[in-house]
Amino acid sequence: MTELFLAQAAQLTEGKLLQGNPEILVSSYTFDSRNVAPGALFFALKDKRDGHEFVRDACQKGAAAACVSQRVPGLPPDFGLILVDNTLDALHKLAEKILRQSSLKVVGITGSIGKTSTKEFTARLLSEKFKVLKSPGNYNNQIGVPITILSLNTCDQIAVLEMGMSRPGEIKKLTQIAPPDVAVITGIAPVHLEFFNGLEEIAQAKREILEGARNGALAVLNGDDPLVREIASDYSKGRVIFFGQRQDCLVRAENLKHHGYQGISFDLILAGQKANLRLPFLNQALVSNLLAACAVSLAFGLKLEEISGALSNLPQSEHRGQLLEFKNGIKIYDDSYNSNPVALAAVLQSLGPIPARRKIAILGDMLELGPSELDFHREVGKKIPEYGWSILVTVGQRAKFLAKGAVENGFNSAHIYSFSEAPEVNDWLINFIQPGDFLLIKGSRGLALERIVAFLRKEMEV
Repeated sequence: MTELFLAQAAQLTEGKLLQGNPEILVSSYTFDSRNVAPGALFFALKDKRDGHEFVRDACQKGAAAACVSQRVPGLPPDFGLILVDNTLDALHKLAEKILRQSSLKVVGITGSIGKTSTKEFTARLLSEKFKVLKSPGNYNNQIGVPITILSLNTCDQIAVLEMGMSRPGEIKKLTQIAPPDVAVITGIAPVHLEFFNGLEEIAQAKREILEGARNGALAVLNGDDPLVREIASDYSKGRVIFFGQRQDCLVRAENLKHHGYQGISFDLILAGQKANLRLPFLNQALVSNLLAACAVSLAFGLKLEEISGALSNLPQSEHRGQLLEFKNGIKIYDDSYNSNPVALAAVLQSLGPIPARRKIAILGDMLELGPSELDFHREVGKKIPEYGWSILVTVGQRAKFLAKGAVENGFNSAHIYSFSEAPEVNDWLINFIQPGDFLLIKGSRGLALERIVAFLRKEMEV
């Protein structure tokens, strides 16, 4: 964790120290008063709630100081207060300057799908040879990225940072804080269309990671995605490595085979060398994320045998493709964290060959898809009967159009059950589920379908 004297923190945030001992040590950084540790610098951010309302709470929990944009009465005189014009800007300035003073290499990962899995895989592989700092959970925005940077230790050598966005310009801002030495684009898909006019605009927003990369930066790009190739066609800051299944990809997967619950096998081709891998992935889309991680690792000098050896212990991200097994042969594929049309179609297809007594797809709304959102739901719904699913459970009003598309393509409407929100599913499902069933649970973040997973884990024996 970056340690600073309070006076240094005031200087680096370009703020004014209103009160407190300039020589007191700040040892951690947070924007959430629930996570305050003794010695923390609390940033009073103005978001859905005004962080200034929680400064006193942070003080009572042992924070050393707070960064504020307005005076806060009722604080002890020894509690540090740094006054700035804008607390979010101050957080950005502090992280940017701390990073600039370090020798840390930055791997920036963006894309419409697979960012978190790619981040986790990349950090795991690089940790074979390096001390790696990675963004926790989904700390991928203008708050999470700088907070991650401020958690770096002096021994850290590489930062693996997920860079997300929902609007144009957000990735640009993140690259101003942390310019990537390696810029990764996992792919372009129809997400956040509520804020964009089509895939091309999303692609241009993702391109910001290349524009904000350092001179000499390596671009690691999904070579199977035509839009990614297009936006990177004039990239000239450094080398480009494509990953994917096309023959011109330096890092690619060949001879992909599904083995039911045993996962997927394929030949990993890494700069002309080959290794046969068998991994516990049920969803083929994860192979693409792994290839991106392998490409980054190759750039940092890892050899094929080091990479293939590390793959035996890949991390699983919670609610992002976890296979849960219960008594009586019931299995749940928990992919409840988020959803979009490309990711949903991919997982429906990948899990299609899985053997089960009944295959039940519990699918929630896909949010932020813009004016064509219902059409997106209907088109993905048409794939449900094609891939061999037995029963469809929809959660939310938009998800009913998944059912509509399924019925249009021959799915039996008697095998469709619809609910408004996740808690309504629980009591029905626990009585409906039978030994040998296989469940897929997937929906957008706003649906919080992990509540169904938590209920089933509580009610059923592992």
